[in-house]
Parts: sequence; structure tokens; C-alpha cells
Amino acid sequence: MRPFYYQEPLPMEKDATEYKQISTDHVSIIQAGNRIVLQIQPEGLSLLAEKAMYDVSHLLRSAHLKKLETIINDPEASDNDVFVATSLLENAIIAAEMVFPSCQDTGTAIVMGKKGEQVWTGGNDADALSHGIYKTYQEDNLRFSQVAPQNMFDEKNTGTNLPAQIDLYATQGMEYHFLFMAKGGGSANKTYLYQETKALLNPASLEKFVMEKLKTLGTAACPPYHLAFVIGGTSAETTLKTLKLATTGYLDKLPTTGNEHGRAFRDLEWEEKIFKITQKMGIGAQFGGKYFCHDVRVIRLPRHGASCPVAMGVSCSADRNIKAKITREGLFIEKLETNPAQFLPVASKTRAEQKVVTINLDEGMDAVRKILSQHPIKTRVMLNGKIVVARDIAHAKLKELLDQGKGLPEYLKQHIIYYAGPAKTPEGYASGSFGPTTAQRMDPYVPIFQKEGASLVMLAKGNRTAVVREACKQYGGFYLGSIGGPAAVLGKNCITDIKILEFEELGMEAIFQITVKDFPAFIITDDKGNDFFSA
Repeated sequence: MRPFYYQEPLPMEKDATEYKQISTDHVSIIQAGNRIVLQIQPEGLSLLAEKAMYDVSHLLRSAHLKKLETIINDPEASDNDVFVATSLLENAIIAAEMVFPSCQDTGTAIVMGKKGEQVWTGGNDADALSHGIYKTYQEDNLRFSQVAPQNMFDEKNTGTNLPAQIDLYATQGMEYHFLFMAKGGGSANKTYLYQETKALLNPASLEKFVMEKLKTLGTAACPPYHLAFVIGGTSAETTLKTLKLATTGYLDKLPTTGNEHGRAFRDLEWEEKIFKITQKMGIGAQFGGKYFCHDVRVIRLPRHGASCPVAMGVSCSADRNIKAKITREGLFIEKLETNPAQFLPVASKTRAEQKVVTINLDEGMDAVRKILSQHPIKTRVMLNGKIVVARDIAHAKLKELLDQGKGLPEYLKQHIIYYAGPAKTPEGYASGSFGPTTAQRMDPYVPIFQKEGASLVMLAKGNRTAVVREACKQYGGFYLGSIGGPAAVLGKNCITDIKILEFEELGMEAIFQITVKDFPAFIITDDKGNDFFSA
């Protein structure tokens, strides 16, 4: 009989994170029998969650910002790679002023906590953490994205961005450790689970599998990505949870070899191999180049002999996660970078410059389409004038009008349409953070609307299906790609006016009209059937 041996599933080195102290209140040491216990008041948990979610909505890690600097300094990076990286660094600089969040989709609040057995909190930890999250979303310029079902088909925005996802675990010690994440719909929707078999576990099959699956990621989740693959797992749930941690860098200190007891490990050889594959895809940092990813993590887990779950996912350009802890010394959160400007090279503006076509949107739809038709896909354009904004729920309501025989509003025919939903507007500004949402969710509406003379020029992020390409070819339409990621730049510098046209009750899902100046975009799909992502 083999002797018992407990293997820690995710064995990692000691935490080397640099923290900053936010309070010495709400903690005390008490004697419980013959044991010393760390007692934490619920207010301490609330304060920790509040401060962590505030910082992570505006600030990034230095290591992430250095990756953007690397792109700008790489002579092999494409002009589009450099332009996107420069835009993302400029966005980080604005977000670090702590007024505009780095992304308009301020995400679902996710908390993972590891509570030492010598920690007493004397209450409902999830309740206390949720209260802190609530406070941040109420007081900061963030967006409420959570909708609650009223029945199977009707939903209502909760108006608080709650509920949060809170997963708490028991561990040893007298400390309480946390990972806070703000996961927007873009990156969360690019999480995939595949149920494979032992047949995948050879170099040729795995490489073919990876190449096929990478193509499905597209750019909707705002690259450059922190990409992760997790291969194996004692259950599908374990595989997916491990994936989420891997995309945040939380598992970077795993061992790099396995053992007979089933410990998880990072496969550095496959990380490098997959990274090189992403560089050769040609998609780059959204509009052509080699920087589809910043880096890759490949985690290998033990598995049941008859199962081989595989997960793929990303952390997007808004790499929003932050560690925190409570010890006998007080409350601490990870120290994020408050001076991102140091990572923006002086020469970046020059490198990012290329031929730009300036378009006055107020000249009318026919004039705009005529200009666009004269230029090839991947051409960079600069938009000025009025734009209509509508996304998922608004599109459904507009289709209801068609179904009722009422026709579509004239503003959809006279203006280009931007798929987006804003964060709150800071005092003294025309708009809050206001980046694009994923275009593909609106694909089913395109041929229906374009047939009616509407949505002939669309603006959003990410790749689209063949349905859109064919509709644009048939009806003379265009799809323009906006950079996914620099929502703070767009909100502060490019949007000069905003007003609600319809459905005010929908909050960020209402139909808006915005006025823009020097709004950057690229021609992705044209009226001849050409498409950047299928070229």
C-alpha cells in the first residue's frame, strides 16, 4: 500500500507582493483558550474591499505597464501595435488621476479570500465585503453592469453593481489574504472550456488544438492579452477557477515540473511556443502586428483518466486585479503604479503616427460612405461630429419597432452607430469613460437594419461574423474598429457632448447621441466585402 501524502494542489512560493497600509483600525489580538486569534471587525472587511476596488478601477501594475513600453520600443512592432500601446499608456495616465476609470465596463466585482483558521470576523464576511464594493461603485465614476432577472426573460439593472462573486476558503495561519478582480464582460466572455481526451496529450495534437482555438479569441476582449491555457483538472470547475487565477498572474510562482502526487505546474516550454504562435497570427494589438499577447501562461493539472478538461482565457488590456491582506499590523492592499507616465517613451508619438483620414460625420451618411469607400481596410480614420450610441437592449427594442411595423428612427439612418455604454460622467466633464463594446453581439441585427437603410456605418470593437461582411457588401455598409481599452482617453479627450435620445430608463443601455472630436478608428469591413479579420 502506498503511504499517504498530502499534495498542496497549487504550491507557491512566499508572497513577494509590495503592499501599502490603508488602516491600523478594525483589528485586534485576543486570547481564545490557549490560542491567539486575530479578530477583524466587519468594518475592516468593508474598508478593504472599498479601497481595493477603487484602486483597481484606476491603476495598473508596473509589470503590466512595462509590457506596453516594450511594444513601443520594439523595432519589429507594427505601426498599429505602437499606436494601440501608446493609446493604452495614455489611457493609464488619465485613469491614474483617479477620476476616469480605465475602462467604461467597470466589471463584475470578484473576490477570492483565504481565511486563516486563527482569524475571527464575527459576522457574514460576504456581506461586509459586498458593502465595501457597493460603496466604491456608488461614490466613484463607475458603471453599474449587473442585471437581475425578474422572470425568465425580463431583467432590471440592480443599480449597485451587486451581486459580487465572493469565494472564501479556509487555510492555516493568522492572516486573511484576498485577490480582488473587476472582470468586464469582454474578457469574461472570452473564457472557454473544452472537454478533451488523452488523445490531445501529444505535441502535434496539442499544437494543432491551440492554433485552432486561438483564432476564436479575436480582439473583442481588448488585446494585448495576458493569455492562459489550463490543461487537465479534477473537474471542469477546478480547471476554470485555475484559469482565472492564471490570467491574473496569481499562479506565476508555481513549480515548473510535476510530481507523482499531482501538483500543478507551469510549462515554460509551451508558454514560449504558444507565445510565438500568437506573434505569427498577424492580428497584433487589435489591428495588425505581432503583439496579440503580452505573455502566455500554461498550467498543467492532474486529471481523471477518462477526462481531460482544457480551459483558455485572457486578462484584457485593463488588467484589473489586486491583492490585499489583513494581518495583526492592519489592513493592506497591493501597491499599484500611480505614475504610468514614466513608461511612455518620448518618441512614442512619432512612432505611432501614420496616414490618417479625417472624416466630418456631419456632412451626411452618403458623404461619409463615399470617403470610406475610397480607402482600403486597416486605414486609420479620425472621426468628428455626431454619433448615435446603442447596444444590446436598445437593439432589441429597435427590432421590436420593426416587428410592429413602425419602422426605425431616422437618427439610425442619418448617423453612424457606436456600440457602447458609458460609465458615470465626472463633475465638470461632458462624458465618463466611454470605450466600445463587443460588436459581435449586434451581428444578427445588421442585415435587418441595413435593409432599412440604418446602421450603414458601425463603430465598435472586435471581429464580426460573415453575416456582417455580406450585409455590408450587399447594402454598402462599413464597420469601423475602435481601439478596445482607452475608454478614459475617449471620455476625457474625444467626447465633447452627450445627450439621451431614447430609453433613459435603461441607464447605460439607453440610446445616446454624442459629439466627438478626433475619435480614432480603423476600417475593418468595407462595402466591397473585404474584412481585416478574414483577409
